[in-house]
Amino acid sequence: MAAANPWDPALEPNAAGLLLGHLVASGMVTQEMLNISKKTAPCFVNFSRLQQTTNIQAELYQKSLEIELLELEKETADVVHPFYLAQKCHTLQSTNTHLEAVLKKKRSLRQRLLKPMCQENLPMEAVYHRYMVHLLQLAVTFIEKLETHLETVRNIPHLDENLKKMSKALAKMDILVHETEELAENILKWREQQKEVSSWIPKS
Repeated sequence: MAAANPWDPALEPNAAGLLLGHLVASGMVTQEMLNISKKTAPCFVNFSRLQQTTNIQAELYQKSLEIELLELEKETADVVHPFYLAQKCHTLQSTNTHLEAVLKKKRSLRQRLLKPMCQENLPMEAVYHRYMVHLLQLAVTFIEKLETHLETVRNIPHLDENLKKMSKALAKMDILVHETEELAENILKWREQQKEVSSWIPKS
């Protein structure tokens, strides 16, 4: 609540008001002078506006910080959110329980791995034996050609370069074929000319 202006003559008379009334009555001060003195100085108006601008800027800065915090929380929600943390903790606990069970049975697992697999194969009905033979043949063929297949896979990244080299080689081969054809034609022409020349030479 704003404090009352002691210089306002409309309020209850006080010491300041009585003094101003006496000065006005004596002619030392006019009412216009008092009215002018009541107006706010421009410097105070500018100060008030500057204070409002500063407050607005501080509020905007605070809001921008809050927005950045919300964006950071959104980006890291899958890391720091309690729901996702609970899921990850549950997964880790399950993995830990499984590893503990494996460590407890390490001795029996090692014995099973060292134990030969002889006479422990599943029986297969006779009607499937011929398919098994065919499958084994395919497996043997695949193993024999495995290195070739791997080499083909390794060459896939260089396929474009190899195609360019092949195109250049084909172009050179076409040029050589054309030159060979021209050379063969020249040889045939030369033979014809030699026959004509030899026919002109009289026989002794």
